[in-house]
Amino acid sequence: MFSQTIENKVKEFANAKINGELNFGETQLSFFTHFPSLTLTLEDFWLKGSKPFEKDTLLSVKEVSFGINVASVLFGEKIKIEEIYISEGKANIKVSKQGYPNYNIYKSDTQTTESDTSSTSIQLDRIDIRKLDLTYSDLSTKIEIKALGFDYLGKGNLHESLFNLKTKAQIEAFDFTFDSENYLKNKKVNANLVTKVNTNSLELFFDENKLMINKLPVDFKGKLDFLKNGYNLDFTVQSQNSSLENFFTALPPQFVTWLEHTQVKGKTDLYFSLKGKYIAEKSLKPDIHFNMKVREGYISNKNAPIAASHIFLNFDTQLPALDVEQIGVKIDSVFFNVGQDYFNGNIKLKGYSKPKLDARVRSQLNLAQLDEALGLKNLTLKGIFKADITSRGAYDKALGQFPVTKGSFSLKDGFIQTQFYPNPIKNIQVVAKLSNSNGNFADSKLFLEPLSFVFEDKPFVANASFQNFDDVLYDINAKGILNIEKIYKVFNKEGLNVTGFADVDVSFKGKQSDATSGKFQNLKNTGRLDLKKIKINSDILPLPFVIEEGQFVFNQDRMYFDAFTASYGQSDFKMNGYMNNVINFMLSDSEILNGNFSVTSRFLNCNEFLIPTPIENEEEPVVENGVMLLPQKFNFNFNGDFAKIKLDETLIENLKGKVQINKGQLQLINTSLSIAGAKLVSNVIYAPENSNKAHFDLSVKASDFDIKRAYNEIPLFKEMASAAAYAEGIVALDYKLSGKLGSDMSPIYPSLTGGGVLSVKNIKMKGFKIFNVVSQKTETNALQDPELSKVSIRTTVKNNIIKLERFRFKVAGFRPRIEGETSFNGDLNIKMRLGLPPLGILGIPIKITGSQENPKIGIGRKSEDLKEIEYEEPAPNGDLEIKKEVLPQTQKDTVG
Repeated sequence: MFSQTIENKVKEFANAKINGELNFGETQLSFFTHFPSLTLTLEDFWLKGSKPFEKDTLLSVKEVSFGINVASVLFGEKIKIEEIYISEGKANIKVSKQGYPNYNIYKSDTQTTESDTSSTSIQLDRIDIRKLDLTYSDLSTKIEIKALGFDYLGKGNLHESLFNLKTKAQIEAFDFTFDSENYLKNKKVNANLVTKVNTNSLELFFDENKLMINKLPVDFKGKLDFLKNGYNLDFTVQSQNSSLENFFTALPPQFVTWLEHTQVKGKTDLYFSLKGKYIAEKSLKPDIHFNMKVREGYISNKNAPIAASHIFLNFDTQLPALDVEQIGVKIDSVFFNVGQDYFNGNIKLKGYSKPKLDARVRSQLNLAQLDEALGLKNLTLKGIFKADITSRGAYDKALGQFPVTKGSFSLKDGFIQTQFYPNPIKNIQVVAKLSNSNGNFADSKLFLEPLSFVFEDKPFVANASFQNFDDVLYDINAKGILNIEKIYKVFNKEGLNVTGFADVDVSFKGKQSDATSGKFQNLKNTGRLDLKKIKINSDILPLPFVIEEGQFVFNQDRMYFDAFTASYGQSDFKMNGYMNNVINFMLSDSEILNGNFSVTSRFLNCNEFLIPTPIENEEEPVVENGVMLLPQKFNFNFNGDFAKIKLDETLIENLKGKVQINKGQLQLINTSLSIAGAKLVSNVIYAPENSNKAHFDLSVKASDFDIKRAYNEIPLFKEMASAAAYAEGIVALDYKLSGKLGSDMSPIYPSLTGGGVLSVKNIKMKGFKIFNVVSQKTETNALQDPELSKVSIRTTVKNNIIKLERFRFKVAGFRPRIEGETSFNGDLNIKMRLGLPPLGILGIPIKITGSQENPKIGIGRKSEDLKEIEYEEPAPNGDLEIKKEVLPQTQKDTVG
C-alpha cells in the first residue's frame, strides 16, 4: 500500500513537472537497494523527449531509483527526493538543426507555479549513473558523441540555485565526431570534475577538471551559458609537458596497436579552445584555436636499424567563426632526422580560396628507411625523395596573383604498395620544378620531366610543361596503359570507385589563346585514347556510368568519338561525333566545352538520372528524388534516335530529332516521337533551377490519336483533360504549356500557363456524369452518352484554372453551347445553353458547379468564378511556394 502511494506521488510529480511521455513497469520500495537510503525503484523506465523529438526515446533504462528523505515521508508536507540512481540502458540526446534539444522536458516555474499542487519535490544531493550507453547528436553544430559504458557519480547541493557539483566519471569507449570526421574513437576516459552550476542564469562553470583520455592527462576548464536560442561557449582544453607516447594513446585504435611495436619518446604540449556564441538562426559561430608543440621527439620501430629522431613541431591554427575562409595555419617549424636524412619546413597560410602563403620546405629522405623507422603497417614505401621549395605571396586567380616561388622536388626509384592490392606501383620517377619570380600568373612555370611508373608490368610515362598561367603555353606527352580499377584499389579511394582500362598515346602542344581565338593551325594536338569497361561510381551519380568501349582521337582543338558505347543502369547509348575547345576547357574554369554527336539508344530511363535530394527533418534526414540536373559548362548538340524513353511513368517511343544541352538547359527542337500511340511533333525547353525545381516550356502537335489511351498513359493529359476518362474515339491536339516541375518531376499546377486546341474528330462520351445529369434534369436523352464529331475545344491555363472558350456542337437535333472553367482540383463552373430543336433559337440556360464526380446542375445563368491560385516563387529561405487565392466573383450572364 505504501509503495503504491509513493508510485502515485511520482506520477503526480511527473505530470506536473515534465513535458514528455514517461512510463515504467514494476515498482519496488526498499532500504537495501541503495542502503542506507530508502529508494523507490522504477523498472523498465523510459522517457520521450521534448519537441521536435517528442516521438523519440530520450532515456530507456533497466532501473531508475529515487533516494527518498525518510523524515519528509513521516513528518513533511512534501516527499523530498535527494538521490537519483540510473542503471543499464541508453540515453539519446538530440539537437535539431535549428538548435532545439530533446532534453528540454522540465516545465519552467511560469508553467507550474499557479497549478503546482504536487506533494513531491526534488532536492538532489547525489546523481549515480552506471553502465549507460550515451549518444549525443547535434545537427546544429555537426557534433556527434558516443560514450559507451558510461559511469557517473555527481555530488553536491543540487537543489540550491548556486552549487558546486563534484563528479567522477568513467567511459569505456568514447567517440567524438565533427562534420563527419572522426577525431576520437574508442577512447577510454577517466575524469574528476568540479562544476559550478548557476540554475538561475543557466550557467555552468568548469573548474579544476582533470581527465585521462587513455593515458593522456588533460585539463579542462571553461564556461557554458544556455541562451534562449543557442549557447555561449568558453572552453579551454590543454595538456602540458605530456609524454609523446601518451599522446598517441589518445589517437584512433590503429595508433594504439602501432605503439605495441614502436618506441616513442619526447614531450608535447597541447592546447585547444572554443570560444564565442553559437546561435544558428543568427549564423553566429564560435572561434577555434589549436596549438601543438613537440620537443625532442623520437620514433623507432623495434625492428628498425634507424629511428626518426630530433622531431620538433610547433603547429598553430585558428578558425574564427568556424569560417574556413578565415583559417590561419602557422607551422613555425617542423623537423626530423632519419639517420643523416632530414625534413625541415616552415609554413604560414592565411585564407582558403584566396590564400596568402609563406613557406620554406627542404628535405632529403630515403623513404624505405623512413618506412622502417615509423613501422608503417599495411604500407610499403621506397625511393629517394628530395625537395627544396620556397614560396611567398598571395594566390588570387581573379587578380592574376601567384606566390613568388622557386621550388623543385623529385622521387627516384619510387615504390608504393598497400594492403588493398597485392602488387605495387614501382619504378616511380618524378622530377618537378615550379617557379615564379614576380608574383604574376604570367610568370608561373611548371615542368614535369618526367612522370613515369610501372604497374602490373605496364609502363606509363609522361612529360609536361606549363608556362604563363594567364595564357598557358603547354607541351604534354603521355604514353602507356593504365589499369584504372587496380590503381584505385592500391589507394582504396572512396566515393569514386572505377574499373576498366585506358590505353593512352597523346601529344599536346600549343598556346591557350590560339585555341580561344580559333588559330588552330598553331596547335599540335594529336593522339588517341582507348577506353574499355570503364565503370565510374561517383557520389554525384545515383548509379554507375559504364563506358563499354570507345576510342577518342585528338586533332588540334577537337576530340573525336568513334564507336563509343556506354550504359547507365537500364539505359544504353551509342555515340559518334566530336568535342571541340577541349584543351581550352581543361585549362580554364570559365570555358564552355562544345560538342556535336549522333546518338542512338534502345532504351533511356530518365528516372535513373534524378538526383537524390536530402529533405531537412528535425529527427532523421529523409532522401527523395529531385529534378534531373544538367552540366552548366557543356554546349552539346545531338542528332538523337531513341527507341524508348521512360520519363516518370510515361513511355516515349521513337524519339528522333535535335537535342541540345547548353549551360544547364535541355532543348528538343522539332522532335518527333510517339506517346500512347499518338505521333507528336514537339519543341521542349527544360531548365533546372535547383535540385528541387525546374522550368519547362512545351509545344506539341498531335493528329488522330486515341483519347482513351492518352488518358490512361499520359499523366499530364489526364490532369488537364479529365473528361477524357469517359471518352472513346479519335482526337487531335495543338497545345503550348509552360510552368514549373517539383522535386518529383510533376507539374506544380498553379505555375502552369498556356493554351491550345483539342480537336474532336469522332468520339463517344460514355458514362460522363455532367452530360448524363443534364440529360436527366432536362428530361431528354439527347445528352445521354452522346457522340461528338468535328468539334474544336479551345482552352487556356492559368492560376490552377483551365478556361474553356465557347464552343458548339450538334447532337440528336439539340445544339448545346458550352463555356466556363474547371480547376486542377476538380471543381467546376460550366455555363451551358441547350439549344432546342429544330434550329436552337430557343434554349435552356444551365449552370454546372460542384465537381466532375458530383456535379450540381441548376437552371440559370449566374454562378461564382472558381478560386484562382497564383503561383509565386519560393521565399529566399527555401520555404515552399506561397499560394495566394484570388477571391471569387459572381460571373456575368454569358449564356443567352
